[in-house]
Amino acid sequence: MSRAAACAACIAISLAAPLAPAYAKSAPTPSVLVTLTPVKEGALPHEVIGYGTVGPSSAGRKTVMAPVSAVVGDVYVRLGEAVSRGAPLVRLVPSPQTAASYAQAQSALLVARHLVASTRTLVAEHLATAQQLANARKTLTDARSQLRAFQSLGASGSNIVRAPFSAIVTALTASPGAIVVQGTPLLDLAEPRALVLTAGVVPVQAGEINADDPARVTVIGGHHSVAARVLLRGEVAQSGSGLVPIEIALPPGKFLPGEMAEAAITTREVRGYVVPHEAILVDNSGATYVVQAVNRVARKVLVHILDSHGDRNVISGALDVRAPLVLTGNHQLSDGMRIRLADPGPHGVKR
Repeated sequence: MSRAAACAACIAISLAAPLAPAYAKSAPTPSVLVTLTPVKEGALPHEVIGYGTVGPSSAGRKTVMAPVSAVVGDVYVRLGEAVSRGAPLVRLVPSPQTAASYAQAQSALLVARHLVASTRTLVAEHLATAQQLANARKTLTDARSQLRAFQSLGASGSNIVRAPFSAIVTALTASPGAIVVQGTPLLDLAEPRALVLTAGVVPVQAGEINADDPARVTVIGGHHSVAARVLLRGEVAQSGSGLVPIEIALPPGKFLPGEMAEAAITTREVRGYVVPHEAILVDNSGATYVVQAVNRVARKVLVHILDSHGDRNVISGALDVRAPLVLTGNHQLSDGMRIRLADPGPHGVKR
């Protein structure tokens, strides 16, 4: 190699040598812009969800039945109507059979009176015994009782059936002109201040529910829930649906009979770390994890989801309570990556 070529090579090396470190210094360190939230220990309610229909409780339900065989004269109410206590519901007119029975009771009373009078005369003439007089008086007493019973049932004339309490008419089977026998249902009444939600819950969850558990009831399609409490939990799954019935007492004036509603029943509390739902991620293997910011460096922590409520989850895992959780931007981070804070706040200071 000639001297000129050697000099040219040395100059080239000297010029190239400082370029490598200068290029390295210009390469930026990878980082992600994030927002943070503190790690908080706490508890969330564990809820069991059931769906059902609003209706009267067993104590607030009454079926009005025909007291005697009769003909329905007038029906004063309509299905779904609210009635006050003592309001007329149905007018019943005695049927031919009831009228005949009432006439027989009147005749029996008249005969019993004559029997007592004649027996008393015979006893005075020593032609009848005291026992015969006692028997005649017993017959008179029975005849009076029988007639009074018919009169109390309205067999003596038109009988107006009245509401025993303030109620809503939930079923109406009586119609004018219909002939009904004693015990025939005429209508059903429900006390509006004693409504319940009868909801169905799957058996595996029903066992967690106990009487007096708090609940939140929301009408299907509604947006506001109402506080309520569990009255009772059934012990047998219904044959048709396979669900266990749960009866929930409702506050007065909030629901209407027949409405469909959802019940969220709180059975217990689940303790752990309470985090927003967006803080939880899932890796390629299906494991759940969160990302914590430790000295502005990302650190992945595997966690278990214990329960959820709304947009929050309660989790367990080896979290550092002093390191905040990464929310927005967490899916872009891997272990050891630097982070930049969108809003440093109290978490922008290294610990």
